[in-house]
Amino acid sequence: MKVELRNLTKIFPSRNKKVGGEVIAVNDFTFTIPDGTLVGLLGPSGCGKSTTLYMISGLQKPSSGQIFFGEEDVTELSPENRGVGLVFQNYALYPHMTVKQNIMFPLQNLKGADKLTKDQMLERALEAAKLVQIDDLMDRKPSELSGGQQQRVAIARALVKMPRVLLLDEPLSNLDARLRLQTREEIRRIQKETGITTVFVTHDQEEAMSISDMIVVMKTGIVQQVGKPQDIYDDPTNLFVAKFLGTPPINVFKGNVAGGKLYIGGAAVLDVPGVSDRDVTVGIRPEGFNLDENGALVCELSNVEVMGRDISIVSKNEASLNPVIRSIINSDSKIDATAKTVKYSLKPHKVFIFDAKTEERIHF
Repeated sequence: MKVELRNLTKIFPSRNKKVGGEVIAVNDFTFTIPDGTLVGLLGPSGCGKSTTLYMISGLQKPSSGQIFFGEEDVTELSPENRGVGLVFQNYALYPHMTVKQNIMFPLQNLKGADKLTKDQMLERALEAAKLVQIDDLMDRKPSELSGGQQQRVAIARALVKMPRVLLLDEPLSNLDARLRLQTREEIRRIQKETGITTVFVTHDQEEAMSISDMIVVMKTGIVQQVGKPQDIYDDPTNLFVAKFLGTPPINVFKGNVAGGKLYIGGAAVLDVPGVSDRDVTVGIRPEGFNLDENGALVCELSNVEVMGRDISIVSKNEASLNPVIRSIINSDSKIDATAKTVKYSLKPHKVFIFDAKTEERIHF
């Protein structure tokens, strides 16, 4: 099911009655989610991603704009009539019910032509439980399950209705690191097997990049960039997007362009033909450094961390806007950990230049 958002806006009244005014949670959001894809809404807390999800589900009504499922305008349609499955951050399972009863519960509310017999409901519930691999836990109560198992029950309950659209609101945030990795792989597997159009809300960029077909990066209610995860990582539209994506995060420096050359701390580190003279902010991905005895970028060496297949070099530079610089070097490289300084040349495709004032990307 294709989902189309047209100029979607959500405005809340300010909680501070003395000051008054309004809070724009989502601002003119226009985006089409292709049929059968998994799209991640990504951004820091308060960026409007969950509000967008709740507007798609029908739990919140847009202040303006329209929502289409296929060719059907569902903007005014109630949540129960939209055909969505919604998984909340806190699972929202009924504690007095068994797993089987929790999964079957949405089917018991079906009416008219959609109404099912008890045997049909049991069959559907078992199919959903098998899909998320909890069919051997059907007689347990939620209190007898681990966090990961409870999350699977919540997903099965959303899937049992055979929804047109599956909506996941930070479903992994309550899980430990290992379970989070396992469950996100399960979500991707389930989505591929069912082919259901899925919207996944998270503030964790690693989660979004690892399982999404496309990601939407948001900030203060405004869409910053839309695209495939790797494309956005390789070609960020502004400094916010560049800083938000990537682990370790991008290294940021004060710099300037003069005579077609990029300078960091007075050293000409890269040719940037076609860029006019100006002050800039420079972003360098951790993998964008080459160890080079003749390199122009000289940094004070702080530490060398051996990570198996890679070496992480921690250094400092007066022009850096980060507390430390982290560069990732192949483990075959030789570095003297006792040296006072380390010299780098840069990989041009891993270096991004942004206007110092607007923080918009400058291409070279």
